[in-house]
Amino acid sequence: MKTVGKLIGACKEYKTGDTMITALQPTTVDFRTNELTLIMGPSGSGKTTLLSLLGCVIFPTRGEVYINDVLINGLSEKELARTRLNNIGFVFQSFNLLAPLTGLENVMQPLLLMDVPYKEAKSRAAEALEKMNMTDRMNNLPKMLSGGQQQRVAIARALVSNPSILLCDEPTAALDVKSLGVVMTELKMLADGGKAVAVVTHDLRLKQFADRIIYVNNGIASDQPDEDLAEH
Repeated sequence: MKTVGKLIGACKEYKTGDTMITALQPTTVDFRTNELTLIMGPSGSGKTTLLSLLGCVIFPTRGEVYINDVLINGLSEKELARTRLNNIGFVFQSFNLLAPLTGLENVMQPLLLMDVPYKEAKSRAAEALEKMNMTDRMNNLPKMLSGGQQQRVAIARALVSNPSILLCDEPTAALDVKSLGVVMTELKMLADGGKAVAVVTHDLRLKQFADRIIYVNNGIASDQPDEDLAEH
């Protein structure tokens, strides 16, 4: 296993007037290839903050964040955007597909942003959709797809640039039980195939798919569950 993302003593604080709010206390954790890691905890616990630091969306107030051994703290906005585009795939609860575009065209978008030639982008997008078992739906608009199918298109879009790490923020929250199982099975297969996959969730049903679980509560991240989570 290779470490792809790493936080070392990383924390995030926000100042509101005279009040300092700690969204995430100093956290040291790494994310490795061939692992599906769940980040679990109640709403407002700091899960999404942890994911945002790992995704290079925000900088830590203190501490360090590394992606593929590159320290991101001092990068410019342009360098940060390039790091995200080349190394990190994002999957969201709301799918975030572009409504006027087909599944195939949606998946092509990251490659076109990377100036990949159109023909190559189309071929790679079709291949990514095939991995998600969505070949027969790739010419459909999002509104013609079920929630589970839209999420699989979104995963294909996140995968198409061959990122080192896949970050998923509540990817199954809008899905029914059957679609949840399909999507999580696909994500587990990606982890088994060599990706680092991190999934933020408060859904205890996802524990069966995890290689590792990080629990977050009151801004504190730990490999040990708190008492409330341990009861389940």
